[in-house]
Amino acid sequence: MSPSQPPAGSADPATDEPTGPSPKDRFVTVYGRKPVLEALSDPALDVDKVILAEGADPRAVRPLLDAARQRGVPVRRASAQRVKVLAGNGRQDQGVVADVVAPGMRTVEAFVAGLGPDDGARVLVLDGLTNPSNVGMILRSATAAGLSGVLLPRRGAPSIDPLVVKASAGVAFHAPVLRAGTAAAGLGALAEAGFVLLGLDGGGQSSLFDVELPDRVAIVVGGETDGLTEDVRGELHDTVVVPMAGGVESLNAACAATLACFELARR
Repeated sequence: MSPSQPPAGSADPATDEPTGPSPKDRFVTVYGRKPVLEALSDPALDVDKVILAEGADPRAVRPLLDAARQRGVPVRRASAQRVKVLAGNGRQDQGVVADVVAPGMRTVEAFVAGLGPDDGARVLVLDGLTNPSNVGMILRSATAAGLSGVLLPRRGAPSIDPLVVKASAGVAFHAPVLRAGTAAAGLGALAEAGFVLLGLDGGGQSSLFDVELPDRVAIVVGGETDGLTEDVRGELHDTVVVPMAGGVESLNAACAATLACFELARR
C-alpha cells in the first residue's frame, strides 16, 4: 500500500465518508447461537471463523465448538463488548458471531474493473432503505432476476445480518452484492464506467416500462419513507416512474425493486 492510499475501511478526514475496501466486503456476519450453528451445519457455506465471547456458558456453546471443530473452522475469543460491536446488535448476539464467506460480494470498483469494454450490465442500487426485511427480499428478487449486482452501501443501509438473511431465504449469502461507502459514491463509480443512472421516483416523467435502457444501466430504489436522498439525486441522469392506477400513490420498496429487477431482466 502506498503512503497516499487510505487503509482498508478508513474514512476521509474531510468528509468522514468511508473510503477504500472494508474487511466486511468479503463476509456476511451472522450472530446468535442458532444462526451460527445453522451456518456451521450447512456444507454449502464457507465459514471463515467463529468469534466467541470470553466467559460464555460452556454448556450453551458446546454444540458450536463441536461443529466448528468438525468443519475445521477456527474459533477466536474476544471480549463480550467486542462481540457486540462485531455483531452490530447488542441484544441478540448471545456472545457469538461468525463470518461466512460471501462469494458474490465485492466492491463496486472491483465489479467495474472486471467488465470488458463491450460488456453490458444491469445493477440495482439501494438508497436509504432501513428495513432489513425489504433488503432481504430485494436481494432475493435481484438474484432470481439474474442482475449483475445489487449496490448495498456500507452507510445508510442495514448490514447483511440474520434478519436480512432470513428475509432472503438464505439467498443473501450468495447474492451479487456490490459494496461502496455510500450510495452516491457507488453511483459515481458506475457513472465513470459508462452506466446510465435512473432513479425510481413518483415524479418521474418516463415510465419504467417504456424508457430506453442502454447496455449499462443502474436503477436506484429509494428509502421506504423519504424516497431518493438528495446526494443520490445529484448523481442521477434521469428519474422514472412505475405507472399505477386506482389512486395508488406508491408501492412498498421491495415490490418496486422487484418490478425493476424483472423489467431489467425482460429487456
